[in-house]
Amino acid sequence: MSLLDTPLWEVIKGSFAKELWVRIAPAIWDTVYMTVLASIITLILGLLIGVLLTITNPNGLVPLKGLYTGSGWLINCLRSLPQMIMIILMIPVARLFFGKSYGTNACIIAIAASCIPMYARIVESSLLEIAKGKIEAAKSIGSTNIQIVFRILIPETIPSLIRGFTVAVIAVISMTALAGMFGAGGIGDIAVRFGYQRFQHDVLFATVYILIILVQLVQFIGDFASRQILKKRNLL
Repeated sequence: MSLLDTPLWEVIKGSFAKELWVRIAPAIWDTVYMTVLASIITLILGLLIGVLLTITNPNGLVPLKGLYTGSGWLINCLRSLPQMIMIILMIPVARLFFGKSYGTNACIIAIAASCIPMYARIVESSLLEIAKGKIEAAKSIGSTNIQIVFRILIPETIPSLIRGFTVAVIAVISMTALAGMFGAGGIGDIAVRFGYQRFQHDVLFATVYILIILVQLVQFIGDFASRQILKKRNLL
């Protein structure tokens, strides 16, 4: 159903047709699958790198200027790459791990590689907001650097880390849509192959609904979790 020869309201009506949603249901699962796995990888590696940047910066717990500068430079380089270029650059890596450069699993690597640097910087910014006085007080009672990280830095910034992770997950969803152009499957693939190339705009509208719902759901969960933690903290 094309916008070129069909009234807009009929295209919108057609986008809610049952047979259309039955056809794109597998693509929804592929998108959710890519989003969940890529988000988990982004969370783990982004958190580790963010903590590393925080403790090795010139004013950190273990100042290592060379490591901090090198890591920061690499992260900035990766962040400067457009998402499409990142997907292309990760094709050889995906082929190395999975033996092919297309499919949902192969594109998860590119999606995570694009979002990890962003979340690492968000983590670093959140951890650097901790008042120096709290860290100094912990040192004065004999706390080790590991204890400071896991008992002060991370616990004190959990609401901020959750909000940052919410932003990262939404970026992952955006990447899954783009990755559909490179054989990843999912909603992006449906939108491009049917909605754009075949001018089936009812399909395109349906894919837009799905992406909007996913983003709104992620944002709601992130905001709710952050508020609940802050509320419990204020009651203590």
